Amino acid sequence: MDLIAENISHRFDTLDVLDDVSFTVGAGEVVAIVGPSGCGKSTLLSILGGLLQPTTGQALLRGAPPSGSLNPLTFVFQDFALLPWASVEDNVAFPLLHTSLSAPQRTAAVDDALRRTRLTDFRSVFPKQLSGGMRQRVGIARALAVRPAILLMDEPLSALDSQTRELLMEDFVDLLADGSMGAVYVTHNLEEAVRLADRIVVLSRRPGRIRKLVSVPAARRDRGNVDIRAQLLDLQNELWALIRTEAIDAEREVQHA
Repeated sequence: MDLIAENISHRFDTLDVLDDVSFTVGAGEVVAIVGPSGCGKSTLLSILGGLLQPTTGQALLRGAPPSGSLNPLTFVFQDFALLPWASVEDNVAFPLLHTSLSAPQRTAAVDDALRRTRLTDFRSVFPKQLSGGMRQRVGIARALAVRPAILLMDEPLSALDSQTRELLMEDFVDLLADGSMGAVYVTHNLEEAVRLADRIVVLSRRPGRIRKLVSVPAARRDRGNVDIRAQLLDLQNELWALIRTEAIDAEREVQHA
């Protein structure tokens, strides 16, 4: 299943946020969205996921979802959004409660999601008993339980320390390795973008326009290699050169607001 952004523009009252943004996320592809603060990254993700209607343009799905998919598009948020009174297992099962799945099928889906995120031994634990990284794993498992075609991830690692972020990046690489699921990955972190994405959409300062579409030259499974890491660092520097001036301007705008 492909996700298509077609000439998307958006305005909040008199504030132009996005301007004529078009790109396609192919089946199994990971596309990162980067740009200066306030360029409309999260707004664009909300439009792609159907949470917000664009002022003009549209987001489209093309093709059939994977077999057994209950929700073609599923969000993973920065703030985990877990139910504090529910166990890990019940949090993961929550989006399945109003589906047509039988109780055994729901149990099987939850078990699979917990296994894929290495949470099986924590199924009876409550969110307050978990670290930030583990809570984000629960959010990812909950998304996986509905077997999405495309994950929509909004700064999913930004609230975590560097060591935990590195471990979860490795988890994302593993989860996306077989190509059965794609992702749109919004991030301020250029290292995350070059480690995880197949292509990177670089947005300009508000209103966000596509400055450049950048392909990452190596397969995700090879990006831990020393030689490849040097290429990725060069690409990271190239991306920073594209957005640096506008990022400085955006920061000054916030400071003087």
